[in-house]
Amino acid sequence: MCVRIYFSIINDFNLYEIILNRLSCYLFQIYTWFVIYPVSWIITASVAILTVLFSFLINARWASKWIAPWWGKLIIFISFTKVEIIGGEHFDKSQSYVVVCNHQSTYDTMMVYGYFPGEFKWVMKKELKKVPFVGAAGKAMKHIFIDRRNSAVAKQSLIDAKEIINGGVSAFFFPEGTRSPSGELLTFKKGAFRMAKSLGLPILPITISGANKVMPAKSLVICPGRITLTIGDPISSVVVRNSSVNELSKLAKQRIAAYISHK
Repeated sequence: MCVRIYFSIINDFNLYEIILNRLSCYLFQIYTWFVIYPVSWIITASVAILTVLFSFLINARWASKWIAPWWGKLIIFISFTKVEIIGGEHFDKSQSYVVVCNHQSTYDTMMVYGYFPGEFKWVMKKELKKVPFVGAAGKAMKHIFIDRRNSAVAKQSLIDAKEIINGGVSAFFFPEGTRSPSGELLTFKKGAFRMAKSLGLPILPITISGANKVMPAKSLVICPGRITLTIGDPISSVVVRNSSVNELSKLAKQRIAAYISHK
C-alpha cells in the first residue's frame, strides 16, 4: 500500500523526471566549464575581430547583419539549446522600430544577436565599452552607448541616434536595465519610450522565455533547454504619438508579460 502511494506521488508530480533533469544539469557543468566557457570566449574574440575588420573594410551595417549573428548562434549551438521563434508576421523588415525586450539571462543577448530577424543597434550602458572584444565590436557596429549617471548626456546620445535609426534599422532596448533574477518583469526605464516619441517610431515588444532556465541571472550554471523569442504586436506610431511615456511603458510591459512562460 505504501509503495503504491509512493509511486503514485512520483507519477503525479513527475519527481523522477525532475530529479533526472537536475542530475543531468549537474553533470553538464563539466562540459560547461571545459567546453562552453573556453569555446565561447574564442567565438567572442573571433567574431568581434571579424566584425571590427569588416566594419572597416565594408561598413558597419554589413558586419552587423552578416558577421555578428554568428556569435549568438554558435554559442547557443554548443550549449545544446533549442530555439523557437514566434510572431514573425508582426515584423516588417523595411520598418524601423524601437524594440523593447525583457531581460532574464546572458543568453537573451545571444538570442537577439542570433535570431532577431531585423537590423538593430543596441542601446546599452557605456560600461560595456570596457568589456574585452565586446566593447570594440559594439563601437565598430555603431551601437549606442549611454551614460546612465548623466541624464543630460544620455538624452543627447538618444537624440544623436536619429542618424542611424532609420531605413529598417531599429533601436534595441532592455528597458529593465538589468537581468531579472526571478524572471518577473522589473520596472521599465523610460528612455526607450522617450526615443519612440521623439523619432515617431512604432514600438515592437519582444518576449524571451526560457533563457533563465538555461542560465539564470547572476549564475554561472548553464543547462541545455529551449528558449523562445516571441515578437509581439507592435504599438503603432499613432498610439505612440497620442500616448504619454508612462502609458507606453505600461502597454509595452503588458504585451511582453503576456508571453512570458513560467514552466
